[in-house]
Amino acid sequence: MLINSAPESRAGAAAAWSLLQVSNLEHWLLTVGALQVQCRPAGMDGVSRLVVCRGLLTCCRPQILLSSHEEATEMFLLQKGLFPIVYTLCEEKLDCHYFAFEVLTLWLKKVKECLADIWEMISAPLLPDDSSLLQELIHIIWTNAESPVEGVSEFVRAAFGLLLDLYEMDCEHFSNTKKTLYSTLLGRIIKLPWDAKARYHHLCALLPYVGTDKVLDQHAEIPNHILKCLATNHLSPCGSELYRCLIQQQRRELSNSSHTELDLAGQWARRWRSVIHEALTSDVTLLQNNSATYLLPCSFQVFPSAVDPLLTSLDPLDPGHLHAWACILSSYRAVTGGSPWALQGSSTLEILQLALESADDKIRLAALNLICCSPKTKDAPTPEEMSIMRKFIPQNLNCESSPFRQHFQAGVKKFLVRIRDSCLSHVKGQKNNKKKDTRDSAEALDALKQGIGFVEWLGQLPYSCLAPGHSYQRKKTALLLLSVVLETCTDSWSPDRKKGQPPANIGSLIGYARQTGQWDFVSRTKQLVLISCLEDSTNEIRELSAGLLLRFFPPRLPDDVAAVLLARTKQLLCSPRVQEAQMGALMMKVVLFKSKGTPEDPAKTSCLVEFLVTELEEHYLTAKADMMLAARTKTIHGVLSALQRCLLEASSCVYDTLGHSLTMKLLNLMEKTSLLLLGVLYGDLDTCASEKDAPPSFCDMGNAISSLIAQASGGGQADGEEVVLLSEEHSLILTCCWVSLKEIGIFLGSLVEKLLSGSKPNQRPLTKEELMRASEVFKNILLKCRHWGAVEGCCVGFTRFCTSLLCSGDEELRDIPAHMLKQGLQVLQSPCSTSVTRRAAGLPMLILCVLTAEEASKSRPLLAYSMRTLLETAKTPVPENWDQTVDLPQVCAVHTLQALVRSSGLGAAILQYAQSVAILSLTLLSSPCWAMRNAALQLYSSLCSRMLGRRPTSEEGVSAQHGMSPLAFFIHYPELQTFLLGELKGAAQDLQGPSNEARLHLQPSLYPVLTLLAQLQPGVQDSTQTLSDFLPPLLQLSASPIYSVRVMASKALVAMTPPSEYMNILDKLTTQLPGPQERCSHNRLHGQLLQIKAVVERALSEHSVAPSADLGEVLRRVDASLWLVTGAQRCPLVRAAYLGVADSLRGFCSETFLSKISETLICDLQKPQQQLHVGLSTFHHQAVHFLCAHPKWACEIWAVFPSLSPDLKLSLVTWCVVDGCLEHKEVIHRVLQANLKEALLSQNVEYRRTYLTALVAVTAGGDSTSTSPQHLSQPLLQDCLDLLLSDLEDQDGGPEFLSQALCAASLLLFQLSDSRLKITTLQRWCGVLEIQRSPDAPEVLRLACAEALCETAPLLMRDHSNLPAIMIRLINTGLVLLQDQSQQVRMKAACFASKLHHVKRGEFQRSAYIMQVNQALLLLLDLLLEEFWDTPGTLEVLLFHLPQSDLRSVTKEASATACSSLYEQDEANVFAEPSVMSAHVLPYLLQTAEKHSKSSALAQSLNSWVGDNAAQVLDGLSVCNEIQPAETLTPDWLALLRDPHFYNTLCGLFTKAAFLLQLLKTSDDVPHLCDSSSLQRSLQEVCSLLGQNGVHFPTALTDAVAGELPR
Repeated sequence: MLINSAPESRAGAAAAWSLLQVSNLEHWLLTVGALQVQCRPAGMDGVSRLVVCRGLLTCCRPQILLSSHEEATEMFLLQKGLFPIVYTLCEEKLDCHYFAFEVLTLWLKKVKECLADIWEMISAPLLPDDSSLLQELIHIIWTNAESPVEGVSEFVRAAFGLLLDLYEMDCEHFSNTKKTLYSTLLGRIIKLPWDAKARYHHLCALLPYVGTDKVLDQHAEIPNHILKCLATNHLSPCGSELYRCLIQQQRRELSNSSHTELDLAGQWARRWRSVIHEALTSDVTLLQNNSATYLLPCSFQVFPSAVDPLLTSLDPLDPGHLHAWACILSSYRAVTGGSPWALQGSSTLEILQLALESADDKIRLAALNLICCSPKTKDAPTPEEMSIMRKFIPQNLNCESSPFRQHFQAGVKKFLVRIRDSCLSHVKGQKNNKKKDTRDSAEALDALKQGIGFVEWLGQLPYSCLAPGHSYQRKKTALLLLSVVLETCTDSWSPDRKKGQPPANIGSLIGYARQTGQWDFVSRTKQLVLISCLEDSTNEIRELSAGLLLRFFPPRLPDDVAAVLLARTKQLLCSPRVQEAQMGALMMKVVLFKSKGTPEDPAKTSCLVEFLVTELEEHYLTAKADMMLAARTKTIHGVLSALQRCLLEASSCVYDTLGHSLTMKLLNLMEKTSLLLLGVLYGDLDTCASEKDAPPSFCDMGNAISSLIAQASGGGQADGEEVVLLSEEHSLILTCCWVSLKEIGIFLGSLVEKLLSGSKPNQRPLTKEELMRASEVFKNILLKCRHWGAVEGCCVGFTRFCTSLLCSGDEELRDIPAHMLKQGLQVLQSPCSTSVTRRAAGLPMLILCVLTAEEASKSRPLLAYSMRTLLETAKTPVPENWDQTVDLPQVCAVHTLQALVRSSGLGAAILQYAQSVAILSLTLLSSPCWAMRNAALQLYSSLCSRMLGRRPTSEEGVSAQHGMSPLAFFIHYPELQTFLLGELKGAAQDLQGPSNEARLHLQPSLYPVLTLLAQLQPGVQDSTQTLSDFLPPLLQLSASPIYSVRVMASKALVAMTPPSEYMNILDKLTTQLPGPQERCSHNRLHGQLLQIKAVVERALSEHSVAPSADLGEVLRRVDASLWLVTGAQRCPLVRAAYLGVADSLRGFCSETFLSKISETLICDLQKPQQQLHVGLSTFHHQAVHFLCAHPKWACEIWAVFPSLSPDLKLSLVTWCVVDGCLEHKEVIHRVLQANLKEALLSQNVEYRRTYLTALVAVTAGGDSTSTSPQHLSQPLLQDCLDLLLSDLEDQDGGPEFLSQALCAASLLLFQLSDSRLKITTLQRWCGVLEIQRSPDAPEVLRLACAEALCETAPLLMRDHSNLPAIMIRLINTGLVLLQDQSQQVRMKAACFASKLHHVKRGEFQRSAYIMQVNQALLLLLDLLLEEFWDTPGTLEVLLFHLPQSDLRSVTKEASATACSSLYEQDEANVFAEPSVMSAHVLPYLLQTAEKHSKSSALAQSLNSWVGDNAAQVLDGLSVCNEIQPAETLTPDWLALLRDPHFYNTLCGLFTKAAFLLQLLKTSDDVPHLCDSSSLQRSLQEVCSLLGQNGVHFPTALTDAVAGELPR
């Protein structure tokens, strides 16, 4: 700014030129006007140069920036003065790289501003094609486009755009029409690998200058590359950005001529419709999602009429097309606001119904979004849309997918907002327009009633899903929907929220709804439901319920509820179960915030905190006197959790709440408690209190706890046989100790953070001495406890502690973390008596926490000091005689370095030390100390992940490479290039000894170096040839005697070879292939073949070679080396490698050559093996893969299957499982069936299992409407089925084998021709299914049951009239499996139901549309009642799915609330919901009751049921009357509300009662043990009372009780 104030531009320019001397390495004189200062260089970090350049660019006037130096007109400051410094800063690898590129961008912007003046000065283009300035700019941009430094790549993109602007302006000004730079850059960009981000960013910038036609016509692979990007997470944004730029540019180019919107859409479709279809119908989920998210909205924004060509040629019965259909319409509606229902006429709603009932979550979500979305929130949903949502929402409450729940919630919220805003407009319209057309008024009133009614229904629905006994999935979805209703339709405006607020006039709508008796969202009974959820077994349900209670319900709990809740809270806080203690802490928070007054009242909070501190002191004293008693009845962690929630989650000031005395008391208690608990783990309190900083070993901790248990039981140390499993007492003490230590760490750190951040400027809530005491608590836990749970939890609090101190304005407080860091480093450097870093001890974490807390925007002096100390310590030579039972300081340092490298908190800050750490870790791999080698290898692995970034993945598989090319990697880590190359050359040199020398030269760093190189991104051109030195040693490493080195060297060779060198490498390698008479090293030959295969595959995948022209000589040499696959070559690994090369080149080899190989293999594989050879199984696998890839040779090898060796048979059936081909499926099927019995009698379990897997694979999935071709005689078929079913009944062979046996038996069953034998076998098969469908059976067997049903469904349905009893049993099995815990099992069972439905309707398409699980369950119940309503057993199936417990016994069990163990046993199937199943079954029971008079057999079954169950039902209703709660809430009733068995039993009881009532009403033959009217009255009274006290039943039950017949 001072330079700008110069009265003359010349004086200012001179001062600016003088400032540029800052880059001098010697003393220099700074002259600013009359001011002269002698300056000396401050350092070599580049910061001074950077600051000067930035200041000049941002502050100086153009006249100064364009001033010349010493009368040289073209030597103006901007170009000749500033640019060389900026260029040098960008080339150097400094900590300030981000700011260097920011300055480069500023320089380009300033040049653009001054360009007209520059032209006038130099009278020539600034950037001619051959100028050094242009080349230097392109060089900087190209070499830094993949920079790992955060933010640099964004500046590079901006710089590239500015450079193109400058060049374009230059060309236009000087009439340069050739503009050769664009073509040059386009060619260079296209040569970049498809998975390089820079490729797409550069192309987006260049596109406006070259046009879409030139880009897409000359480079037709770009659309395919865009799809590959969308299938890869980290590339999807740049791929979609390129697509957006392409179609926007296409629209601009087409707009120059007169086209209608349809014409424009047609032009778009010509290039892009097939691309969009391919993406939307892809099997890759990521590609589907990203194309729907990115491509479709962009397409409709630019070409609104593109919807018509997109919808054509879609088949809604195809699941992929159905998803595409829903995505297209929902995106079209959201973007354009057009009605989707008018596009395809009446078929739109039919297709929509298919989508809503699909088993695929993505399809259902897309269909939901189609219904819910609208560009206008006041666009009221139609009655049809509301009706669809009433059916859709209940069917999707128990979806297992978390993303589905989130999108489901978002969709319903959109729908509710539309209802709310449209209803508000109607209410407002009624007030404003008193005189209105009667018809319009009636329609508006009807729409208002429908909207309010829908919200009322949705507000009631979640409460029936929140009762205990429902699955986590249903509860979570119900709470999310409830939060949507409460956020959208209550007056919940909050000043803290910026989005999602209800309208200011929402009160008028609420008042209108309340007048109709609706929208009472916060009644007492609903409050009780949410309170019962506070004791749910999952943390998410508890937190969501508490959040809704605190935010939306009245600010004060009723007195009776508050009293019962407080008593229960105190009980839970003392529980030894961690989960129950956490429940108590959350409930204490609710009690505090919902008691008298406001949550912000410090006096109220202080009173409760005092109570909790007193409780904590009492628990501490109990633990000090009797640790065993405390672990059972007075655990410490529960009170600590409650303190944390009540104190730190309140909005009031913590210091005002606590005061100094209570703060000190709390700090003292935590200090004493931590020492006590650590003393328990030490076994000696005095030892724990000493200065010793080594934690006890796990063995010492176990002995200390065992000794404590023995003392508590009154005996000494127990002798005798060692017990492997921990006792209940041991678990109680250990859990109490580590969880309490964890909570102390978290609470103490958060408390200090709150105290310091909430204090007033002149207030010091804690003195330095008090904070030092707090730091000692952290230090003791981290250095004296080895339990990872305690260490990890303590780290959370310690990081907060250090952050608050380092951010303090008090220098004394800022010194505390630095002091602790120095203490930790001193501990690390001193010899240890035991391990302090291995087995997850906390010393590295102590250092890490301090460094993570250091402010990132500053220079991080603590990190620099720590890294220097750790590197120096790690480099210290290891003593010759070291104790292997302890960690050396050097090993501790390496482990600590690993913790720092892995930490996400340090992020990119650690990368400045990456080169030193990498060289250190590779060097230490040669250490004589095994612990050092182990630590160094772990450090190196973590460092590679940090340097290369997270490995990009796609759903097509995990990529072996990262996104950084070798060139970019070594630009950013130049020291590593020299070091790694030296390591490779050293290893290669060791291999150059005499050929007959049998020495193994080990170089420990070699394999890690190769692994790093192999992970770099291949396919990047190296125009500077800087990496060419890597190729010779990599080629020489093909001769390594170590197999894994040869494999990794081939991968590294591909990564380090630029595409232009592929053919040279192949020529060199194939030339070295030996003839049959030449002597050769098998290791070298094997390595060379691996390298040939790797380079060929890469070259072909990148289209870097033209097969006809470039590969001809390579093919000839490979053909000439055919002897390598014959018996003349004794090494199986070499033969397998040669086959791999031939397989890679199969598409370009002659048929003669391939036939020779195949004939050789067929002949060789039939010869008996005389002896075993290393690698023989690998050769067999490769040979089988090669032969079976061709139908002719596959048939030949399978034809001789019986004569092959066992190993070859295993290879063949394994190939069939892994790589099976449909072209010769019939041949394989025939062979496998013919040899089935022999395989079943084999003693090789793996062969039997794989054989059956192959048989199932080739048999299943064919035309399911007819039996498979029969290749077995009936006696042989019966023998095979007997063997399979016997194994299944005896449970012989393990779950994997039995699952395949079950599927195989299912496929063979219907080949039996004897009907009597068939029925007998089917009954045995049904019995197996009924055993294996149990939740206790292994999942793989339950899945096999579902697959067996799925494969046989069409055949069963065809003969269902002849097999009614078997069909009923199988439908029941399907119903059980549809409630299975495994989603995969449920989906297979849904496939079974869908196939039955299709066959029943006469639809025989091979890929049947599969419906959602809940829809499939109803479909099976429909089928059961439609086809088999009068068949004996149908009623039993319906009743089988009702809870069978007795209500009287359940209420007694619920009163016994004391926990008997530390852990609670989960149910075998946590997904099953008996209460929901009762609601599903009830309508079918009522329909059965109505058919009482239509079948004598059914009447007899119903009468028998009434006689057996009526008394139990009446007794259950009487129990309900007995347990009805009083007017106030009692602990016993709260215990019942949280008991899942109670709710499930109630639902089962009411279902049976409604069934009994219906029977009494509809039939006179039923034994009338009670009067139907009195029974109905009793049912209604009980249901009403239960509903008023927190029990919400499903709608089907309440409707039945009310006398309505649910359908």
